[in-house]
Amino acid sequence: MSATTSTTRATDDPVDATSPRCAGSAVAEHEDAAHELAAMRHAFGLAEQGPLGPNPRVGCVLLDRAGAVVGEGWHRGAGTPHAEVAALADARERGADVRGATAVVTLEPCDHTGRTGPCSVALLQAGVGRVVVSVQDPNPVAAGGAQRLRAAGVDVVTGVLADEGTRTLGAWLPAVRRGRPFVTLKLAASLDGRAAAADGSSRWITSDVARRHAHGLRAEVGAIVVGTGTALVDDPSLTARTGDGSLVEHQPLRVVVGHREVPAGARLRGPGGELVQVRTHDPAVVLAALHEREVRHVLVEGGPTLAAAFLAAGLVDEVHAYVAPVLLGAGRAAVGDLGVATIADALRLTPVDVVPLGPDVLVVATPHHDPPPGAARTATSTEEEH
Repeated sequence: MSATTSTTRATDDPVDATSPRCAGSAVAEHEDAAHELAAMRHAFGLAEQGPLGPNPRVGCVLLDRAGAVVGEGWHRGAGTPHAEVAALADARERGADVRGATAVVTLEPCDHTGRTGPCSVALLQAGVGRVVVSVQDPNPVAAGGAQRLRAAGVDVVTGVLADEGTRTLGAWLPAVRRGRPFVTLKLAASLDGRAAAADGSSRWITSDVARRHAHGLRAEVGAIVVGTGTALVDDPSLTARTGDGSLVEHQPLRVVVGHREVPAGARLRGPGGELVQVRTHDPAVVLAALHEREVRHVLVEGGPTLAAAFLAAGLVDEVHAYVAPVLLGAGRAAVGDLGVATIADALRLTPVDVVPLGPDVLVVATPHHDPPPGAARTATSTEEEH
């Protein structure tokens, strides 16, 4: 992530192949290890130039036998050549011979035919002699490239700089592993945990610095989710905007959860991403519907009942809490009832980062996925938020 703190993490932390205890430490023993590690870091930078969306951001660098870069590329979006094929095309334009070359790629080359052919086959046909991979592909539809390459006699090393590769893949990796979108819960609250004053007013608790940061997060997700209560009371637009208020190019889906209709004149029906209404109170059903649309990253924005439902269901992967140095003393809480009756049952989170934003602070934390006792009952409550 570029505009926000990149904290998206996969469920299983891969081992960095530069570690001496890693099976992939063959790269450290290879005489061209320094060239390959530098190329992999460059490939991460290339990958980050690709668009966010249903497909992974992948970069590839081709090295000749002397370790010099002879081609590079990244995936520019659905239907375009994958990173490996783009790098091979770049090498051809340079007039480089890639026979016996090393392909350094951030994600295992795919082994399936979709809008484009298998990258594993493209590398074999080009005569590449060695492939260095950061992260193995968890998608069973696309995986298998490393196996095909090895079977054909290509030297393949996986797990190289895997932690950096995992960060580069962002929400895509845990979303594919779990078979559902990665969920970030966004909270904006006063120091005493209030999302609105007693009269219902909530604009603005946080500063413009925090709001600009939040818009950067919106620009990186596939969907923003709110309940019908928030849609009706706050009349949000749920768009991602620049500092001058104009819409950014990528606009996430605007998702409303619940059964009540969104009014014809609502700002949600104005310029911005597609409006989608999921007529349920079940967070799992919401995520299943968005998974069908190939959404990889969901931002849950409100309100307190919807936030509590996702937390109680164990379906929040990361919390972004924007906290303002303001005291309200009364008003709507940032999170609704979680069924916690005693402090021992509190839903604990692990802090990941703390970011000063003007007068405010962003706390990024990951919740433990065991819901508190009584939470299952609360998750299905149908307060006015829905």
